[in-house]
Amino acid sequence: MTKTTASAPVLSPRALNRATLDRQLLLRRSGLSAKAAVGHLLGLQAQNVKPPYYALAARLDGFAPEELSELMADREVVRIVTMRSTIHTHTAEDCLTLRPLVQPARDRELINFRKGLQGVDLDRLAVLARELVEAEPRTMKQLREALLAEWPDADPQALAIAARCKLPLVQVTPRGLWGRSGQVALTTAEHWLGRPAGPASAGPAPAGPAPAGPASTGPAPAGPASAGPAPAGPAPAGPAPAGPAPAGPAPAGPAPAGPASTGPAPAGPASTGPASAGPAPAGPTPTGSTSTGPAPTEPTLDATVLRYLAAFGPASVKDMQTWAGLTRLRDAFERLRPRLRTFRDENGVELFDLPDASRPAEDTPAPPRFLPEFDNLLLSHADRTRVVPKEYWGRSWQGNQAYCTLLVDGFLAGVWKLTGDTLVVQPFDRLTKAQQKDVTAEAQRMLATLHPGTPYDIRFGTVVGG
Repeated sequence: MTKTTASAPVLSPRALNRATLDRQLLLRRSGLSAKAAVGHLLGLQAQNVKPPYYALAARLDGFAPEELSELMADREVVRIVTMRSTIHTHTAEDCLTLRPLVQPARDRELINFRKGLQGVDLDRLAVLARELVEAEPRTMKQLREALLAEWPDADPQALAIAARCKLPLVQVTPRGLWGRSGQVALTTAEHWLGRPAGPASAGPAPAGPAPAGPASTGPAPAGPASAGPAPAGPAPAGPAPAGPAPAGPAPAGPAPAGPASTGPAPAGPASTGPASAGPAPAGPTPTGSTSTGPAPTEPTLDATVLRYLAAFGPASVKDMQTWAGLTRLRDAFERLRPRLRTFRDENGVELFDLPDASRPAEDTPAPPRFLPEFDNLLLSHADRTRVVPKEYWGRSWQGNQAYCTLLVDGFLAGVWKLTGDTLVVQPFDRLTKAQQKDVTAEAQRMLATLHPGTPYDIRFGTVVGG
């Protein structure tokens, strides 16, 4: 992380907390539509079906889960692997723009599977996989079996991951719809949305502090029929650290959502050096692939930097690299430096921000919020002490199980779960009577939004120990 001059204003963790909560629509609920909110937030973590709905319920005033479900059914939002090699819910516009932006990271991911891809022509694999999933949506099992017929000596899982890395594969509905079940069936984003991918899809950069999602272009043309209902897909693969990154390599988010995953898979090591991180991991490159892939075009990358700051700023170069799972972003920040303000944190790390963005006072009230597992608020900065107190680092998951999280006074304060007709809240420390009352009120609001008409018992469980 780059140190800046002593003249830049210092932002305390609490000041960064309030600014980030405001950008994340968590300081007060927003009147944005679900689509505009998904666009402003640059997507929602979606390893499972429900988290995007809970994420919006915590952020939007008047949100109903049917709103997001209808957007998905109309192909105005989609589920696709993007940042940090994890599944996100994106607007159609961002799906077509951000997926190409992170292609270098997907190419580097393939290096981990080079042994299982020896002798595989990845360009031919991409062509064949595209033909298969555009003929009809395919499950990962179906895709593996079809590709294995072409390359019988290859590792089946590596073949399917290669297809996911080389192609922008979206999960077709009914997967992702509220209150419905559907297996993971895939086709290409271009085929599902009826539009080509690329920089032309990029929306305008933010012009000020007001979050503005991309404009709706109406339902996409009808596409292939989805696979019929089936049991829900696999659970999220592994936890992500929720505190400041420890020295040495550390995961930057939930593990990649590869096929047939039954447990955590390693995410690439986080950069521990300067923001302009070094080259990709050494080693032979699979046939037909490059080690880093094409560099993103400057206009698309620069616009995404500005949008990241609008949703997650103030932030360092390494913060955005952690969010995106990319390296070598320093040049983009330097190009934009004349248009940005700079600050530093208490460790002297340089932070960038939009000049007119909101940075509320440290004493601005922050109501309790119930967030889903792997919410991007906890995953999108290299130093997460702006949200996660150091003493609570690592306590929002156990093994490969991530917990839904509770914010009190803007910071991680506990975990929660719905079990049958009971919502159990487990704080990390004792709550005052006033805090418990506020948490209960927020729980009632969340339940009324997502499960109207269903009675729930709200209980405070044993404090979760360290």
